[in-house]
Amino acid sequence: MRWGTAAVVAATATAAGAGAAVLLLGRRASERAVRPGFAGAPAPSAAGLRVQALAPDRVTVTRSVETARPGRYALEWKDGGHAVVGDVLGTGPQGVTRRLLGTDSGTLRTGQEVRLTARVYTGDPATSVGLTYSEGVVDGELGPLPAWHVAGIRGLWVILVHGPGTDRRQALPVLPLLHSLRLPSLVVSYRGDPGAPASPDGLGHFGETEWRDVDAAVRFARDQGAGRIVLYGWSLGATMALHTAARSPWRESIAGLVLDSPVLDWSATVRREATRAGQPGPLAELGALAAEGRSKVDLAGFARLADGTDLHVPALLLHSPTDEVSPWESAARLARRREQLVSLQAVPGAAHAALWNADPDGYTEALRRWLTPLL
Repeated sequence: MRWGTAAVVAATATAAGAGAAVLLLGRRASERAVRPGFAGAPAPSAAGLRVQALAPDRVTVTRSVETARPGRYALEWKDGGHAVVGDVLGTGPQGVTRRLLGTDSGTLRTGQEVRLTARVYTGDPATSVGLTYSEGVVDGELGPLPAWHVAGIRGLWVILVHGPGTDRRQALPVLPLLHSLRLPSLVVSYRGDPGAPASPDGLGHFGETEWRDVDAAVRFARDQGAGRIVLYGWSLGATMALHTAARSPWRESIAGLVLDSPVLDWSATVRREATRAGQPGPLAELGALAAEGRSKVDLAGFARLADGTDLHVPALLLHSPTDEVSPWESAARLARRREQLVSLQAVPGAAHAALWNADPDGYTEALRRWLTPLL
């Protein structure tokens, strides 16, 4: 009898140890997902590239999925180096040649290690795209939130919300169009951003708490005279825009949404991010379960956003069929369910939240056409 009891105790201890190990693995796998800035960060394959050849108007870099994408991107290297590249001019077994549009800082050299990014513009609205702007501060529930304000004469304001893994510079490419339409623009930050208050628990909450900082920006715009507001977001910034349009006390002021690569399928996005970080499928699943528990994400609420249940204003939904973070199918499903409100614009060949980069002219024109009836 004593031997049987000892066996049971040993088996229980072994099972408990295995369970603890599983929990630890899940927690470790969830780290990327629950930290602010997880979604849309550069994939590992976008780093570790090398310049193979260089001429005044072209550069050849290591061939990869990222370096062969159509459009306009930046090469960055240590010590703040930054150059802008355009169209693909040719491809070989090991390299991709792109048009070199200019070097903003540093010196590009053959053999140099670089990273391809979507950050074509650096700096602020004045230094990057030549627009006069003012530094503003939005009074958020956790403290002051830095913002850029580009003035305009219309009563329709555009509030722009960057995605995780980026900052306010993500909005720079579209500011010239908004300025040409004479629309006031407010480019906001939110908890966890540099210069903004941290989340109280140090974790990202997939827009479920962060949206309140966007709501504070809505209040700020109204106090500054905004009559109607368009919310414009990238990745989880677009998800925050959906939250705000559904839950804000001032939602009647919201006239429309521009959603660039919105995260609509939370579980799929977290699993994809884990896979991009090199985690195998079973570990990615553990990480998703751990992230759900740690962040206390409301999956039912996410489902309502994805279904468009609470959507009550027109939305321009821009998405890539090959988005590696947020599945195309979730965007197409939302467009089908709310076809009277949602205009879906596909941008082939684009990376997550880098749709403007893939087709700057086409993206800008789609945005202009959608905004014009709201003016």
